Amino acid sequence: MKNSPKYNLFKNTKYAIDGFLIALKTESSFKLELFLFAITLIVLWFLDLNTNLNFIIIVASLLVLLIELINSAIETVVDMITVKYNKLAKKAKDIGSAAVMISISIYVMSWLFVIWSIYEK
Repeated sequence: MKNSPKYNLFKNTKYAIDGFLIALKTESSFKLELFLFAITLIVLWFLDLNTNLNFIIIVASLLVLLIELINSAIETVVDMITVKYNKLAKKAKDIGSAAVMISISIYVMSWLFVIWSIYEK
């Protein structure tokens, strides 16, 4: 017999919104990245890009937010488990940070691709 909770769509949605709001209140990196996402959307509004290029930038921006949320969850669990220095705790946090760095690199490369595509015309 599986030990899985009996959630429904409304409860799952509430949990997701709660998680988003918690990150917004407590995670400064997430707040900054969300602000940059808003700036990105404004910039895209004024640029005359085709749908595909807009899609690339928006997906890359959302990827940064997604990975930041996962990294924050990892850091929260690690902090819950131990307050003392631990090599494995550091490893988990550093790997999460590396994932954020890679997602930001993808975002930057996406912008470089879009800029290159504009000037190629």
